[in-house]
Amino acid sequence: MFVLSIITMVTLMISIVVMLVASILSKKTIMDREKNSPYECGFDPKGSARLPFSLRFFLIAVIFLIFDVEITLLLPVASIMTFTNTFSWLLTSLLFLLILLWGLYYEWLQGALDWSN
Repeated sequence: MFVLSIITMVTLMISIVVMLVASILSKKTIMDREKNSPYECGFDPKGSARLPFSLRFFLIAVIFLIFDVEITLLLPVASIMTFTNTFSWLLTSLLFLLILLWGLYYEWLQGALDWSN
């Protein structure tokens, strides 16, 4: 029991020393106006907040997120194939893919996937 308490105390002391050394070494030594200002994705944070934002970029990002989530829903489909009925697995997978392709075709017809004007 005594050895366990000694090991615990030594571990705590080493952890505290490492945290203190890391805290001292990580301090900013040079305070600069540019380093202290927030980075706003290429926009000047000290300028006007009413800059025009590309709606096309926003739509492409949302479409990417939707398809990314749908791909994560498709990944388990292959591993489930051995545990279920082949016909129901095939029907469900094809229905899901057809709905996905129908949505992609609709977005394509609406012009949401065009990068240039």
